[in-house]
Amino acid sequence: MATSVKIKNLSVFIGKHFKALDDVNLVLPVGKTIGVIGPSGAGKTTLIRCIVGGLHISQGEIKIFGKHAGSPELREQLSYMTQELSVYPDLTVMENLRYFVTMAGKSKKSADEIINGVLTDVDMTNRAKNLVRNLSTGQKQRVSLAIALIGHPKLMVLDEPTVGLDPVLRDKLWKLFARLARGGTTLIVTSHTMDEAERCDDLVLIRDGKVIAHSTPGELRKQTKSKTVEESFLKLVGDKE
Repeated sequence: MATSVKIKNLSVFIGKHFKALDDVNLVLPVGKTIGVIGPSGAGKTTLIRCIVGGLHISQGEIKIFGKHAGSPELREQLSYMTQELSVYPDLTVMENLRYFVTMAGKSKKSADEIINGVLTDVDMTNRAKNLVRNLSTGQKQRVSLAIALIGHPKLMVLDEPTVGLDPVLRDKLWKLFARLARGGTTLIVTSHTMDEAERCDDLVLIRDGKVIAHSTPGELRKQTKSKTVEESFLKLVGDKE
């Protein structure tokens, strides 16, 4: 199976003493929705910040499509949606998207098609002319996701993308993620919600900076003789105590 991300002996220290990640080793596939699941403070955001090249690696290495994390060659192949909203509140949704399309180096001729496509993907077409500051938190999240979709990146790294969204919209977005994966895009999605883990093709369970399991949801349930991923996680945590 083709590899999108390969992580070898990764450890990250925050300050002098706190070990945010502890000897992480992972090989992640291409064209899958990969869930990084764990409680708040487990190390999920630290891990994905290392993957996108936004954090100093204390020990080990990360390669993405064969290149070291943070390499300039990866800029057009990777998008990153942070938990913090990456939009301008004093601009409309359309103005935000047009700005980021221009920053991505897309032509004016293709801009309208790109913008209309990502607005449709995140179900925000009817809000295109609204100022971002007047949107709900969930709507702002969707604008950030639309920005991450610009340029059809090979790897999308999404940090808690469904926080604050209602169940219907969450369902729509997970169906979008599945469609993108079928088209060859690799998605790394963090979540502390165990029911979202069931929607992933591949799962990385993390706790206290350590990977405690890496497999498909089905394999994980089978290995732990559990009915749900949440039950599997609790059994694995119990085994570590």
